[in-house]
Amino acid sequence: MEATIVNGAWKGHLGRGLAPRELQYLLSAAQGKTAKEIARLHGVAACTVAKRLSCAMFKLGVNRQTAMVAEAMRRQIISPMCFVLASLIAMHAVIGEDAMRRDRRTPERRTAQVRMVRQAERPTLTA
Repeated sequence: MEATIVNGAWKGHLGRGLAPRELQYLLSAAQGKTAKEIARLHGVAACTVAKRLSCAMFKLGVNRQTAMVAEAMRRQIISPMCFVLASLIAMHAVIGEDAMRRDRRTPERRTAQVRMVRQAERPTLTA
């Protein structure tokens, strides 16, 4: 049985190249949290989180946090738990239920309002 770590809407798999703390911080980074927020959440210093994320980026062979998350997903180290919900919605759409589809409203016609000015009301220029 493979050990997993769940953090919010993300699930991480241990034993696939990252240390447990690196995986925890990676899951928090995948949720869009900064190093300071992750540090506050786990009760450690922000430089500790930055170092662990740096080590995880080195192990995955990337230079940016967004690339780290993408590479971890590609290697199936982490996976968003929303895939289950997305697949259910996709299956529902394939079945043909029209209740889930959103119809667009037709745009309202915008008509220009032209104001007719009588000859007597027009300003006249005198020299």
